[in-house]
Amino acid sequence: MFNTFGNIYRLTSFGESHGAGIGGVIDGCPSGIDLDMDFIQQELNRRKPGQSRITTPRKEDDEVQFFSGIYEGKTTGTPIGFIIWNKNQHSADYDNMKSLYRPSHADYTYQTKYGIRDPRGGGRSSARETIARCVAGAIAKLALRQRDIRIQAFTSQVGSIKLEGSYQDYDLNLTEDSAVRCPDPEKAAEMEELIAEIKSKGDTVGGVITCVITGTPVGLGEPVFGKLHAALGHAMLTINAVKGFEYGDGFDAALFRGSERNDRFFNDHGHINTHTNHSGGIQGGISNGQDIYFRVAFKSVATILMEQETVTQDCEDTILKARGRHDPCVLPRAVPIVESMAAITLLDYMLLQKTHEF
Repeated sequence: MFNTFGNIYRLTSFGESHGAGIGGVIDGCPSGIDLDMDFIQQELNRRKPGQSRITTPRKEDDEVQFFSGIYEGKTTGTPIGFIIWNKNQHSADYDNMKSLYRPSHADYTYQTKYGIRDPRGGGRSSARETIARCVAGAIAKLALRQRDIRIQAFTSQVGSIKLEGSYQDYDLNLTEDSAVRCPDPEKAAEMEELIAEIKSKGDTVGGVITCVITGTPVGLGEPVFGKLHAALGHAMLTINAVKGFEYGDGFDAALFRGSERNDRFFNDHGHINTHTNHSGGIQGGISNGQDIYFRVAFKSVATILMEQETVTQDCEDTILKARGRHDPCVLPRAVPIVESMAAITLLDYMLLQKTHEF
């Protein structure tokens, strides 16, 4: 259960990290969307392993194969089936983990819930599952571009190294120029060095990804339990290793008075606008036409290449020394995943908005 995300634009994903492949079925996609296959593959390339010295060395082509829902380069409105075959599994790396629980991992909870688990690479709990989201997200991005809606995420913090100020202070076009996907070249270099240093010690580090959505029309969001920011928060919190979500001023909003942080309206040449955007583009759970921006906090990867105390399935104390190929920091590869989940959510809510029209 609960392997499906979305209301109208819906993704159902399947597969495990070391199984035959990861795939999905997209239902509710509008017909007539021009599919740029090169763009879709590029989105998968941004997420795939082995990109640089600061990501896992696992090598996968991550080429998507579509089975249905597409004719002559356009979506037909019928279910879109696809798969990405796994080709570079090293399942033997996990033999020493079959009978014990990795600290802060999903091993214990999966075993307790289902009575069985796939220990190879974490099975279904592996972040490799997110490749299906990137396929659905790439198609959603192409659909949203027809409405001039753009989504850009970037790494804004790794460990204690972070960007100061607003996203507007940076040229987001520089995001892809660094391996860590940070638009500030100097900070990006510092982040990369920190990740490389931590990787050399067999440890991991977390950080924050900021996402900006431009061109969103006024009116997306449902009362009372379908608020747009709640949907975005739900989408982000389904991503592996995510521990926090805030939009607009977020937790900083608790520090200020209303007189200091209210977004005041004004007549902008016949259109209603606001002088500021502390609300993050969403008021009352409904988009107000301003940029939507939010931040997603990622914890450090649970699997570290250092000795850790743990227990076996028989409750015996033991020491784990993990093996295998793991990311020292998920941030660089998580940027396109954050964008994808935002795109899926936005397209879904645009389709929901149509249900209000007669």
